[in-house]
Amino acid sequence: MRKITIAILALIVIAMLIPVGFSGEVNSVVVTYGEATHTDSNYKANVDNFFKNQANVDLNNAESKIISADEVNQISTGITGKTYTSDQILSSALLDLNDNDNLEVSVDKSKITTITGDMYISALKSAGITAGHVYVTSPVEATGESALAGIMNSYEAATDVEIPESVKEAASDEIYTQAEIVDNSGVDADKLSKLVDDVKQEVSSDNVTDHDTIVNIINNHVQNNNVNITNTDIENLADSIEQVQNVQGDVNYYKEQVSGLFNETGNSGFSLDSIFDMIKSFINGI
Repeated sequence: MRKITIAILALIVIAMLIPVGFSGEVNSVVVTYGEATHTDSNYKANVDNFFKNQANVDLNNAESKIISADEVNQISTGITGKTYTSDQILSSALLDLNDNDNLEVSVDKSKITTITGDMYISALKSAGITAGHVYVTSPVEATGESALAGIMNSYEAATDVEIPESVKEAASDEIYTQAEIVDNSGVDADKLSKLVDDVKQEVSSDNVTDHDTIVNIINNHVQNNNVNITNTDIENLADSIEQVQNVQGDVNYYKEQVSGLFNETGNSGFSLDSIFDMIKSFINGI
């Protein structure tokens, strides 16, 4: 009788420790398919195989969403003036919040030709996203620009918290600006990404919002790191980084909304096996 009582007490204690809203049904894996990829069964199969092999997740239990040309154009037209057709939206992404201690992005370099993992990480951090493992691929070669819209959509689906439009636009502008510079200047994408990240850190730590000051900071980093980009590129980068700085209020608001959600949707430290082991240890210890 005493053992049964102790076991019941153990269950009560464990129930109190489990975060409110905890459920074995929590879905922390979201896949976003580019519209063109989703409509072509062979394309979708190729993308699914990449995700299965790289992320080692069961896609049957993952939530899936389709990113349309309209969604991408809502952001891109205001940034680059470009509009995309349905058959151009190929990049696809998988978000796994089970692995959420740090933000990590794995890019299929054989298919994604322009945007690097570090570029995605930098843009996502600009949006206030700091956790989760993201995988990006495409069935055929693609720049990877449209994948950012899918990635941010995935975070919204996984956390049920919307990212402010101003923040989405700033993060997307950062991606599009870097892609344009890589395309026009031929500068190494990883080298450019590091430069942008270093500039953003300095601008953020000094709380710089003045355009000319940001231009001077970029020029200093360009010279110190021997990065070959034009004055037009520098101006465009300054505009992009200035925009990121100007939406920090919205970024902070978003970060407050998702505070704690990443750990709750990922590995919370509880499993049925660990719970039963704990109960057994209570009983066997009597």
